[in-house]
Amino acid sequence: MQRECGGRGSRKPVQTLPEHLFSLLPDLCYEYRMRTSHDAGPRQGSTLTLAGRRVLLRSLRDDDYGAWSEVRRRCRDWLLPWEPRPAHGQPMGEDPVSFAARCTARDRESQLGTGYGFGIFLPAESGRFAGEINLTSVRRAPFQSAYVGYWIDQQLAGNGYIPEAVVVLLGFAFEQLGLHRVQISIIPRNRASRRVMEKLVIREEGTAVRYLEIDGRWEDHIRYAITVEEWVERRREYLEGWIGEQQ
Repeated sequence: MQRECGGRGSRKPVQTLPEHLFSLLPDLCYEYRMRTSHDAGPRQGSTLTLAGRRVLLRSLRDDDYGAWSEVRRRCRDWLLPWEPRPAHGQPMGEDPVSFAARCTARDRESQLGTGYGFGIFLPAESGRFAGEINLTSVRRAPFQSAYVGYWIDQQLAGNGYIPEAVVVLLGFAFEQLGLHRVQISIIPRNRASRRVMEKLVIREEGTAVRYLEIDGRWEDHIRYAITVEEWVERRREYLEGWIGEQQ
């Protein structure tokens, strides 16, 4: 399935959105500033890039380690309480070798279509690294679903970068990958993360009891979700509110 739309002399395909939903979309080009591209990186393979108004989502590369590790070290105490880790387990490896292995694993997931990991960068601030956002556990067959997780540099929290990144990633999930449902799960006391869902008016589905082991404890999680039908209904609102001018 492929649809093309024109904009400023270019033609960008929307590849996998179900046919019956195209008639519901406004007559906009998919290049509404959420451009997608595959650029050569320092490793073999390609670098997937999604662009919003202020954020650039790009798959992490080996040479991002310096910026990534600086943020992780500085924000360690702020981030660890919200991250999956078994009791008495070690935090995620943050040495160069572990980081490179993680980048390679993310590349493999992307090639298999099972997951897509991105660093969040700020072009207006000389490409400053701001955090990560990931689309994981992509399931096909009758599910056509995935999960979103994210974190941000504590110094940059509260500036709306994560809501914008979520909108960019949802557009990719629904319009490029053809998924039907995306879920975000958040610990109830994580007010900052829940505020992202409130800003985007993502539907709350209820609480999953002792859902994930976080920092050594089995934590309840509030489940938020959005389907492609909801995305189509509110697409214009999301683009105008978070991505910028329409093409």
